[in-house]
Amino acid sequence: MKITKSTLPKNSILYNLKVDYIDSFRGDYSDMNDVISSQEIGKYFFTSAPKWTEGLFELRNMIVSIFGLRTSGKSNNRKELLDNFMCEPGEKLGLFTVYDRNENEEILGEDDKHLNFRISLFKENIPNTEGHKNLTISTTVKFNNWFGKLYFLPVKPFHKLIVPRMLKGILDQIEKERSTN
Repeated sequence: MKITKSTLPKNSILYNLKVDYIDSFRGDYSDMNDVISSQEIGKYFFTSAPKWTEGLFELRNMIVSIFGLRTSGKSNNRKELLDNFMCEPGEKLGLFTVYDRNENEEILGEDDKHLNFRISLFKENIPNTEGHKNLTISTTVKFNNWFGKLYFLPVKPFHKLIVPRMLKGILDQIEKERSTN
């Protein structure tokens, strides 16, 4: 399964936003019966990060809490939270709020005093194929002040490593789901 650098899909809810940073990564998958919903993809997002990122997020939370920025907090019942998470607009899981959703896209993100970010999980049919789809993860960032720019400087290289791996993790979960149906 190949993950490639891409662009924000023109039909994305985020397409016309004025932002300071944007990146997109795309991979494809099969869904012959069109059973994988944007809601399921949104839930897969929360279980797709590589294990080695857990330590990075703990370090991030320790550092940013000093500056009064939002942290994801600790949860001892993550599985229960995920089981009850419906990926509905307004819902929150960890650091992420669901901002919008339609049949092809989930918009997750957060607003903080230093920056606002959004993540688009956008699925679309691959033209001239039957049951083959693209999934594009796009991230947009709007800096609210100089501290947002400073904060994002060390985050950006890790972000570019983590997001393609998360996309692969989501696609692996879709494949696993498809093989059990």
